Amino acid sequence: MAPYESDDAVGAAQDEHPRSGRRKAARYAVPVAVVGVAAATIGLVPALADSGDPDLPKISAQQLIEKIAKSDVQQLSGTVKISTDLGLPDLGGLENGLMSGAGRGGSGDGSSADPQTKLTELVSGTHTLRVAADGPDRQKLSLLESGAEYSLIHDGKDVWGYDSKSNEVYHSTGAASGKEHEAKPPATPKDFADQALKSVDDTTSVTVDGTAQVAGRDAYKLLIRPKQSGTTVGAISIAVDAKTGMPLKFTLTPRSGGAAVLDAGFTQVSFARPAASTFDFTPPKGAKVTEEEDAAGAREHTREHGEGFAGGLEGKDGLKVLGKGWTSVATFDTGAKGGLPTGSQGGDLGGFLGSLGDPVSGKFGKGTVFSTRLVNALITDDGKVYAGTVTKEALVKAADAGK
Repeated sequence: MAPYESDDAVGAAQDEHPRSGRRKAARYAVPVAVVGVAAATIGLVPALADSGDPDLPKISAQQLIEKIAKSDVQQLSGTVKISTDLGLPDLGGLENGLMSGAGRGGSGDGSSADPQTKLTELVSGTHTLRVAADGPDRQKLSLLESGAEYSLIHDGKDVWGYDSKSNEVYHSTGAASGKEHEAKPPATPKDFADQALKSVDDTTSVTVDGTAQVAGRDAYKLLIRPKQSGTTVGAISIAVDAKTGMPLKFTLTPRSGGAAVLDAGFTQVSFARPAASTFDFTPPKGAKVTEEEDAAGAREHTREHGEGFAGGLEGKDGLKVLGKGWTSVATFDTGAKGGLPTGSQGGDLGGFLGSLGDPVSGKFGKGTVFSTRLVNALITDDGKVYAGTVTKEALVKAADAGK
């Protein structure tokens, strides 16, 4: 790992590494997927509020990053709150049209207990989670809702998802794919910190921004800021437990200002081993159980039949990353000529999509830009997609350069 200075950019030497292309992909993926990562991991959700400024020994950014890298928390339990504000519109009844086939009332082919469906709820609003971990093979995450609860349990080779509202169960095992299960959530907050730090290079400033107390524990604050203009990312702040080196808080703020895009963290945490019964699960009587193969088949059916715009963008090959650093843009070709159905040919859904997007044009031709407070995406009339944590102008520039 290249040296990190408390008041300077870091990782310049890393750009000479032959895997720099993979780092570019991580650069794009980390800010964009922050919500998804927080939703699908146990313990990667660090506290909404700090209190006090504990007097801790001085530490440099390099030392703090090394402390995170050496962290090896195996057992934990706690309560987490996640607040997400991407500036997404209220889709109302059109939500099923956009996310059809995801298993939440769209095509009816999926399961509401499938984590790929349920955890997308964390993309907006404020949610309370209970998390627990006991080593790499046992974790549990429970999403608490009004009068209901969704739980995702990993116990050895088994992964269970249970939605109490619908009384549906999702089940997958390593045996289902003939190999060790790869879909289980990462076991510790260290996984999230590692991913965030992959986005650090010579276009980034990394500093230690004082101290804080999070969930009753003393912590250092690591501040990551892009140096480049043209990105929508303002800063990423990680509160790191002074004793264990585990991230306790993750906050991502946009360059435009205002509330954080993501503010997620422990409101209480314990590093004692959870009771073994925490990870026990037996499908309740009368519950509908969907096995992994069935869920995968439903998702494939959705893609083949083009149900839902979001489904049409999944699993595209040929994804490329244009540019460097925080202004890098991911692009791929959907193969769908004519762009989005944003006009009368799209019916009610087309009219709704058209009202959300901004028409743009350039050397690349014509297209529509869809914006959030963090991620923007340009979909051209010839079926290409350009997306990233960049401004609308940066997307048009990337599309022109990629023409």
